[in-house]
Amino acid sequence: MTSTASADPGHCRARAVPAGTDGSRRGFFGVCAVLFGLAAAATVALHGAMSPMAATPMPGGWALSMTWTPMCGQTWAGAAAAFVGMWTVMMVAMMLPSIAPALWRYRVAVEGTGRATRLTSLAAVAYFAVWAVLGFAVFILGATLVALAMQWPTLARAMPALAGLVVLGAGALQCSAWKSRLLDGCRHSCVGAPVQQAGSAWRHGIRLGLHCIQCCAGATASLAAIGVMDLGPMAMATAAISAERLMPAGERMARAIGAVGIGAGAWLALRGAGLL
Repeated sequence: MTSTASADPGHCRARAVPAGTDGSRRGFFGVCAVLFGLAAAATVALHGAMSPMAATPMPGGWALSMTWTPMCGQTWAGAAAAFVGMWTVMMVAMMLPSIAPALWRYRVAVEGTGRATRLTSLAAVAYFAVWAVLGFAVFILGATLVALAMQWPTLARAMPALAGLVVLGAGALQCSAWKSRLLDGCRHSCVGAPVQQAGSAWRHGIRLGLHCIQCCAGATASLAAIGVMDLGPMAMATAAISAERLMPAGERMARAIGAVGIGAGAWLALRGAGLL
């Protein structure tokens, strides 16, 4: 999705809201609030369950989280499945506040089909399925990088500085025109015309998910670099993503977040390199 309707047939600037939808709106956002609360509670519980697990000290002064390796008696497939499960729950908590308005616009668009709830639910499931696939890719990348760091002490010592550079790059991305165009698409994403097929709802959810992955690339990369299951970075990422999408001055907010990211990334990189 981009900021022009011609680039994506599923894009719209405005859509009339049918009369009598106030009750539906309250119900829809009420359900979203409940789901957010459940996902947030589950994320906190998962973090608490992982906290007692010992982390492995690594050259360079950082600790290897057990997130990236199989636990005793666990296969790699089991470790990947556990990570993707935790990641998906975490993404529901992180992304639901900012994606709920887009899902509501979709529900309004399909209101006349008689299956608005079902179609919107399918779109939401498809949306988070895309994030689950990304979670699997993140696990493969993270586990591979950790395995290499365990074999190569030089890489292990460089990891803190590399994490800082990732955060710095993510901050710079926040300030780009590309990011501004993606944010514009987030606020106006919709469907070209009401659809009545489950496949159309599924494809719409996938499009939303792919768009969000691009728009949240900086926040996602920073989270993976700093601590993918750490509650503090998760809360900051959630607040940043929601603010830049929901506040009226979203582009300015994104640039302000980017400036903070650039500063924090530079500090982390210099500290990791032993220069601070």
